[in-house]
Order: sequence, then C-alpha cells, then structure tokens
Amino acid sequence: MTALTSNLMADDGGSDLPGTRPPVIVADEAFDGAWLKRLVAEMASFGTRHTLSDTESGTRGIGAARRWVADEFRKAGSRAIVTLESNMVRGGERRIPRDVEVVNVVCEIPGAMPEAKGRRYYMLAHLDSRNSDGMDSEGDSPGANDAASGVAALIAIAKVLAGDDPLDATVVLIATSGEEQGLYGAKKHVERAIENGWDVRGVLNNDTVGDPYGPWPADSERGKEARGLIRVFSQGIPVEATPEAYKRLSQLGAESDSVSRQLARYVDFVARWHDTPVKPMLVFRNDRFLRGGDHTPFVEAGFAGVRFTVPYEDYDRQHQDVRVENGTKYGDTAEWINGGYLRDVTLLNALTLIHLANAPSVPGNARIITAELDNDTVIRWDASPEPDVAGYEVVARRTTSPQWERSFDVRGNLSFTTDLHKDNWFFGVRAYDKDGYRSPVAFCGVASE
Repeated sequence: MTALTSNLMADDGGSDLPGTRPPVIVADEAFDGAWLKRLVAEMASFGTRHTLSDTESGTRGIGAARRWVADEFRKAGSRAIVTLESNMVRGGERRIPRDVEVVNVVCEIPGAMPEAKGRRYYMLAHLDSRNSDGMDSEGDSPGANDAASGVAALIAIAKVLAGDDPLDATVVLIATSGEEQGLYGAKKHVERAIENGWDVRGVLNNDTVGDPYGPWPADSERGKEARGLIRVFSQGIPVEATPEAYKRLSQLGAESDSVSRQLARYVDFVARWHDTPVKPMLVFRNDRFLRGGDHTPFVEAGFAGVRFTVPYEDYDRQHQDVRVENGTKYGDTAEWINGGYLRDVTLLNALTLIHLANAPSVPGNARIITAELDNDTVIRWDASPEPDVAGYEVVARRTTSPQWERSFDVRGNLSFTTDLHKDNWFFGVRAYDKDGYRSPVAFCGVASE
C-alpha cells in the first residue's frame, strides 16, 4: 500500500476521539444498582468467605459462596461456560498454614470470529474476604466492598455478554479465591494460561469498587466523595524488563508506554467516547502502597493488566471486624455500598470489554523509521489479521502528556508521514473495523526500515 503523508502542524487542537461511535452496544439501563447491591448483600450473608473457611456448609463459608457465584454465572445464558477451577496450595506458603484447595469460579464467554476468538480479555474480582486478623477463618468478614462489589459486577456483566449477540473475541470473567492470603487463585490461573499458551490480551481487576465515599474527618460534617470517578492503576515499566530492555525503554522515553499503561489509556478512551457517568482517574503505578491485587500476577507474566479501585478507601471498614466502638461502626458491610455508583462502574467495565473484544488486534511492529536524520516522521506497522479491519489511525502526544492527544485517520495504509517531529512527540497506531471499534494503541518503537 502507498504511504500517506500529513502536514498537520503541532498545535493545541485535535483529539484522539473519532467522530462517530460504534452502534449502541450496551446502555446503562442494562445494569440495575439495587440488584447489584442485593448481590453484594447475598455474598455478605455467607458470614465469612475466608480462603481457609468452611467448604461443606450450604450457608456459610467460602465453599457455599463459590457455589452460589457459579450458579449465578450459569443463569447468565447458554453461551456461558462455567467451571470451578481447583488449585491445591500447600501448607507453609505465606498465610497458608495447611494444605488448602483454592477454587476460582470461571465464566468463559467464547468469541464468535474465527480470527479473533483466540484472544482473551479478562475481568477479575476476588471472592474471598478477611477481617482484622487475616488468619481468622471463623469470624464474620462480610467483605462487601472488598470485593463482593467486584464479583457482583462480574455476575451482571455475564448476564449481558452471554446473551444472543456474541462478541468477536473471548471474554473470561473470574471470581478468584486466595487473594487476601497472597493472590494464590490469580497466580495459579496465570500458570495455567502460560502452560496452555492462552492469548491473554487484557485484564481488568475490580477490587473494592462499590463505595465512592471516604472517611469523615473529625472536624467535618461530611466525608470525602468521588461519585464520578474510579481509580485505574497501571504498571509503567514492564516488571520483567532486563537491564538491556530498560536501557532501550529509556532511550525511547517509553517508561510510561507498557501494554498495561496502554490498557489504562484505553479505559479512559472508552469512557470519554461514551461520556460514561463514572470516569477513570488514571494512576500511573501498579497498585496502592502496602496492598496488592490479582492483576499483578498477570502483569508480572507480561500480560496487560489494570486495577479498578474507589478513589477513597475507608480503613474503618476494610479488613475490620464488624463492631461498634465509641459510636463508630467498623466492618465492610453491605450497608455502605452505593448501588448507583456500582452500576456505573459496571457499565464502564462492560463497555471496555465489548470494545476490546469487538475491535481488531493491536497492529504489529509499529515503528518510527530512523534510518537518517530528517525533520519529517515516517511511521510503519503491520496489518491486523481480522477480516473486518477497515483502516488505521496514527495517534500522537507530546512527551509530557499522559494521554494521546491527536488522531490521524490513514485509512488502509500501512505507512504514514507527518511533520510532527519524532524527537518531540510520541506516536502509536491503532486499528479500526467496519463498525468503528478501535483497538488499543501499539506504541511506536524505532527501526531502520
């Protein structure tokens, strides 16, 4: 194909958002906040979901809870493939005093396009809970926000995605176990993914996503509030980067352009394009201090993964025994869940999954040509393999900008020349299909041809 040339000058105009969105794919009416809150309350009613808690009871403990979640997934639709993924963790591991079966509840919704169904997009939330003593497997630990809220979102999204309108690629929804003891369920699934050669393209981990209100300072009449935001954490420099790879990243200035960081930007892109009621607050680090999440084993294996978490966390609730002291309520109970907020976070996740699964693959081998000194920038890339690819867009941002700022439609071409100088701008390439779905961005490296 012939190269396309642009002489658009660098200025403050332009946008990375295309003019027309794909057809309406899911409306906020698809999710009911009151129902989501009831799902959270149902999970809290199991008393404790501690990884080491009872597995035989029908009403209490991790066993009853995971069977209930599996049943809810099965109600989603005939295309939902539900499995209880069992993993044995030997005693003596961190926070595992005895051998324990760590079971993930997996709901796989296969893609329908032969060229795309091998791509897998994940949404995670951990089913297990804990109270003040992380080794107490008997006491009540309702774990409503952390993280029954995320599991409720999984169940609701399964109901929408397992219907009669299949996506191109495969979506995998997992209620993990063993998170509070050391991310064991997620680690074991990543081992399976690597062993089976699964093509994991993106992971959305929803951990503590149901309460937008923070603690009340002693001198205030109300608490902190962020009803329209959800934090999205992402790793910048790949964990597995060798010294040589880090040197290369430093030369490119690509410390903020890992696949996980591009996934976070994609969540933001979808939110702005659809003007969702809850928008991501991008946080450019993998996770919070002194905490961890189930996306991390995926990120450490080289897969793209991000974490969704409320902007304010109330530590009178999280990881606390349920009690009242000096008039203060402690404990992560369902009363604190805001159904409308959880509905809106669920919508953002659903839209992101649908866009990821229906969009073409990320273009391969995106590169800036640096064969000689030149004031123009020449960009090339390889075609995405899906048959419905309609074209490509080159995106650009200033080196100090956290988000893509400009988008140039180059149609079906695989090369693009612009006078935006390669020394002063970062570039990337994304594919779009005939319905307008956009892939995540492939960050441009450098090459001589």
